[in-house]
Amino acid sequence: MAEETRRLLRLHLVSGEEGGDGTVLVDVPYPDAAVVAALLDVAAECFGERGDSVEETRQAALETLLQLAGFDGESQLRRS
Repeated sequence: MAEETRRLLRLHLVSGEEGGDGTVLVDVPYPDAAVVAALLDVAAECFGERGDSVEETRQAALETLLQLAGFDGESQLRRS
């Protein structure tokens, strides 16, 4: 799941769209958006993520997936 999420986000990532706080907005068009939503829903179930709304739950799952997929220095999938 983490690798597929990473692949889809990188596919649609436009360089230079990083905010001052490090936040990156990635616009994922349909049909890939449906795949990302499904991946986040499954990840939320697997990780036990909860939120006040579906979007908050997906955001929490996304943060965990990004850590696993290597978008930060603590990634479990970091390649040398």
